[in-house]
Parts: sequence; C-alpha cells; structure tokens
Amino acid sequence: MNVKQVVAIIGLLAGLSGMSVANAGEAEDRIAKRLTEAVPGLKVTSVRESEAKGLYEVRSNNGDTIYSTADGQYLFTGDLLKLTDGGIANVTEAGRAEQRRELMASAGVEDAIRFPAKNEKAVIDVFTDIDCPYCRKLHDEVSELNEYGITVNYYAFPRSGPNTPSFSKYVSVWCADDQQSAMNAAKGGRSVPQATCDNPVLEQYQLGGRIGVTGTPAIVLEDGTMVRGYVPARKLAEGLGLL
Repeated sequence: MNVKQVVAIIGLLAGLSGMSVANAGEAEDRIAKRLTEAVPGLKVTSVRESEAKGLYEVRSNNGDTIYSTADGQYLFTGDLLKLTDGGIANVTEAGRAEQRRELMASAGVEDAIRFPAKNEKAVIDVFTDIDCPYCRKLHDEVSELNEYGITVNYYAFPRSGPNTPSFSKYVSVWCADDQQSAMNAAKGGRSVPQATCDNPVLEQYQLGGRIGVTGTPAIVLEDGTMVRGYVPARKLAEGLGLL
C-alpha cells in the first residue's frame, strides 16, 4: 500500500468518524445482504464493527477481508493501517492471524504428519508440497529445528491441486505405515510406494486456501502469524525467541 492509498483511507475514516448507526445488528445484516446479492457465489461468514469507527470488517468464504460503510454502499479491499506511537500497525493482518489461529486450532494435529521435538518449546504448522524445492530445503533442517525445541507439523498443500502427481505423492506419504520415513524419502527425491486410503489431503489443501496460503512452504506460528517461504532453522529459532 502506497502513501496515497494510506492518505485516502485516513480521509475516508475521518469522514466516517461522525457517523452513528442506530442498530449495529441491522447494519451488519444490511452489509451481508448487499454483498451476497452483488457478488454471486460469495458467502459472508462474519460482519463486525472494525476498530476504525464507521467501518465494518467483512470476512468471506474466499478468505478475503472487505471493509464496508454502515450502509453497505462503499467498500474497499486491502489492508487497514493504523497510526500508532510506535509507527504504522497493520490491523487487517492482525485479524488474519487471529482467524488462522482459530482455524488451525479447529483442524487439530491428529491428521498432521508430525516431527516432534523431544524438549518442545514451540510448534510450527507447515503447509508443504512434496515437489517444492524450498520445502525440501526446509525439510533438510527439520532435525535442527527439533534440536532447538521446535515441533514441525506438516499439512498438505500440493500447489498443482487435486488429481495431479504431486497430490498423489502426498496421499502416498500420508497413507504409508511410517509417515516420517515416507516424508523423508519423498523430500529427498526418492520414490515412495503408491498407496491410497481415507486421507485428509484434500481437506488440508482447502484449509490452506482458507487461511491464505498461496505458495509453499507456508509456516504458521502458534499466534496465527504466517511466515511465507523458506527460513533457515537458526533464523526461525531466533525469531521465536529460542536463541
């Protein structure tokens, strides 16, 4: 977001600061109704008053955050920024982190392929693709992450999507008797015996889409913050305050 966009948003907020809404519930219903009528296929999952007076935060089934005036007539997409004593804070990203944390908690770890640390100090959830070069680079450092006390939970995100070779490879890894050994082999470029079973690969791929994964590896921290792309193990441990 450039300076002109920030100034425009600040101007919009200033113009809305004196607006009062007689019934917040009515405003939320009105916004949801207008949006779903205007955008076929859009499913509004929540509407709530944002911390910027006069603006409502709308969350949808495609993971986007939309901001609306109380009458549902004026909208903008993008990040809502807040000027603070410490600089500019990203209000929208903080909301995304909260939503990710909730979604990951509801998904649980039962179906993740886990590489647990013996002396666990932190947990990261990694959306990964078997054939992604940087995913393989990160996997080469899983043992180092474990030594730092970081447990790694793998979730499937084959970037090519369902019914593709990468998707099938992940299914074979998940269905293997020894998931860790199969993951090590696949990440090392070695073949894994083809296998099928009831599996969560599609559900995990869809979960990744809901929380905003667009590439791999995507690392979700315990507070819902997403780290996009490969990060060296030591740097990640430092960022988590473990070194």
